[in-house]
Amino acid sequence: MARYRGPKSKIARKFGEPIFGPDKVFEHKNYPPGMHGMSSRRRKKSEYGQQLSEKQKAKYTYGILERQFRKLFEKATSSKGITGEVLLQLLESRLDNVVFRLGIARTRDAARQLVTHKHIVVNDKVVNIPSYLLKPGDIVGVRERSKSLEAITDSLLSRRSSQYGWLEWDSNLFAGKFLNRPEREEIPENIKEQLIVELYSKN
Repeated sequence: MARYRGPKSKIARKFGEPIFGPDKVFEHKNYPPGMHGMSSRRRKKSEYGQQLSEKQKAKYTYGILERQFRKLFEKATSSKGITGEVLLQLLESRLDNVVFRLGIARTRDAARQLVTHKHIVVNDKVVNIPSYLLKPGDIVGVRERSKSLEAITDSLLSRRSSQYGWLEWDSNLFAGKFLNRPEREEIPENIKEQLIVELYSKN
């Protein structure tokens, strides 16, 4: 299965929230797509349907496919801590996500592109793997020759300072430090991770 490239507003409406960020279409049509979108008689989701929907929401939010998602879940299962929370921490530790959180890119898609096009360095070494998992203390920066890239400078101009407590940004160096994996309450995504754990436990 290829990565989803379709209309994002449609997916946001499906889940009832702007999971890809600010969305003008969603603001005007914040109900499910389709001819019965506004109907109050929509069938209630089964327990399995709710669990599957939550997993899909997480995958769309972080922009990853089933194989990668399952690998992260297995890693979370074998790690210390609450499986669902560890899963979200691992998702937040991905390089593309941290590039997005630092404000180097406006969206996770844009962050993934910057990584694959070798504009990003980790501890002064180019890393072009979006799924690369960062460790506490790692420094994520913009490659020297990419610091004048319009997409990066525009994004950084609009970034909010100290938005996330587990990241530290140095505007002079065009680099940020991954201080630690965030606690669950620090992660802003509206994902019911326990439903995902329950879904995988059935397999």
